[in-house]
Amino acid sequence: MAYYRRFDAPPPDPKVLQELTELQRQMQERIIIQKPDFNLKLIAGCDSSFIGEDTILSAFILLTYPELEVVEKVWHYGPVELPYIPGFLAFREAPNLLKAYEKLQQKPDMIMVDGHGISHPRRLGIATHLSLHLNKPTMGVAKKVLVGKYTEPAATKGSVSPLVYKDEVIANVLRTKDNIKPVFVSPGHLMDLESATEIALNCATKYKLPEPTRLADHYAAVFKKEVK
Repeated sequence: MAYYRRFDAPPPDPKVLQELTELQRQMQERIIIQKPDFNLKLIAGCDSSFIGEDTILSAFILLTYPELEVVEKVWHYGPVELPYIPGFLAFREAPNLLKAYEKLQQKPDMIMVDGHGISHPRRLGIATHLSLHLNKPTMGVAKKVLVGKYTEPAATKGSVSPLVYKDEVIANVLRTKDNIKPVFVSPGHLMDLESATEIALNCATKYKLPEPTRLADHYAAVFKKEVK
């Protein structure tokens, strides 16, 4: 999930920081980690890309499961009102992602997000954030770790090791292809880690990223060119 950050940006407004922290606290109380109760037929992947400092493009790709055939591609481009604040990136991304989601003619049974779920300092990565808004099971598949420690999984596809933070397993470090860097799979909300890991592996074909987020990342770049 690409984003633009100004390294000379001023520090965040303490009042805004306090308000966002309280919002996260309230959202934390609503998170449910559970085995999803669905018949998974449609899965969506989503990703966002910042264009400059104050605009964002978000894409949703809808696929059949387990065939992984593309059904729909939608996107939305708009302004970003919140400045970049470490740990609160989801508040910048979520509004535009929700607008892109509204454009889907068919709604998915679950959403795979290019980013983190509960594998976040306050358990509120973008996957969790989205799920709390949509009341839809989500999972995060991230390329880099935010918090926690892990042992490198074995080099073969399907190998897994736990990502641990504050004595809690918050994600699985999953090898999706032989001898390539792993991804970090975490539940968002209304999802459990075991199911998320299984789905991520089932969606990993010949690439490092599972197809829903790989295609969302790809088409976000394609649509970004159209905007420019």
